[in-house]
Amino acid sequence: MTGQDWLEKDFYAVLGVSKDADAATIKKAYRKLAREKHPDHNPGNAKAEAEFKDVGEAYSVLSDPEQRGQYDQLRAMTGGARFTAGGRGGAGGFEDVFGGMFGQGGGSRVRYQTGGPGAGAGGFEDLLGGLFGGGGGFQRGPQPGADLTAAVTLPFRQAVEGSEVTLGLDGRSIKARIPAGVRDGQKIRLRGKGLPGDAGAPAGDLVVTVHVTPHPVFSLDGNNLRITVPVAFDEAALGATIEVPTIDGSTVKVRIPEGTPSGRVLRVKGKGVATSRGTGDLLVTVQVVVPQKLTAAAREAVQAFGIATSGEDPRAGLLASARQ
Repeated sequence: MTGQDWLEKDFYAVLGVSKDADAATIKKAYRKLAREKHPDHNPGNAKAEAEFKDVGEAYSVLSDPEQRGQYDQLRAMTGGARFTAGGRGGAGGFEDVFGGMFGQGGGSRVRYQTGGPGAGAGGFEDLLGGLFGGGGGFQRGPQPGADLTAAVTLPFRQAVEGSEVTLGLDGRSIKARIPAGVRDGQKIRLRGKGLPGDAGAPAGDLVVTVHVTPHPVFSLDGNNLRITVPVAFDEAALGATIEVPTIDGSTVKVRIPEGTPSGRVLRVKGKGVATSRGTGDLLVTVQVVVPQKLTAAAREAVQAFGIATSGEDPRAGLLASARQ
């Protein structure tokens, strides 16, 4: 796109937005038009292809705050009309506009060369390139495609193990690989899966927000999995070996040491989330279960236990510590 395009084209009209439209409105309008005019949806339609290119050019300028400001400033000076190679000092001519721009006022002594035959370096396009940082005749290279966003909801097990999902976007089916151990709300960026760019320019990216449904037993802690396992009082007091479920549907034997209190966490190595960077652990939280109802024999046994351990105070030192 050349500097002359900035003078001849109304990018706001191309996108169908007002001149005070915010960035979100501009992006929404661009995405809608890009889908409608995309060559894949209009095979053999030269007009749609040209309009698709115009939409991309308009968005490339209006989506960049710096370029949009320069574009608005230039069109404000020219009233939206193209420059003409009028005579020296002619009304609305090239010299008047740029003389005013650089503080030279009427009858400017600054001379600019228009891009006519033999103009060479310093012509109209070069001047605009110098003003707005385009350089080299103010040519803009092919513009990359815009990013797209999508969301997907995965069951907890699929999120832990990793999964391939298929997303429908802009009439396309896009396969996305979700890595193992993805967290609820995490965003996954898929390179080159967004809208296609101009000829020779890369496509945009697809940013997928992953939502993970909770599991009734397991929870995620980094690359580790957590599970709370109920144990009986005698198992915690005397020690025991119990079976604990794992995320793959099997079980693993875990040793409960004698005298294990409720809330203690036991670690089972290598039974967490398997990722390319390693495998996490299974963290087992012990929860000592207190019976809600006791048989006569069980009640008698508990009372006997209480008598046998009556010399021990489980709250010893609590009052003194609370007063510190």
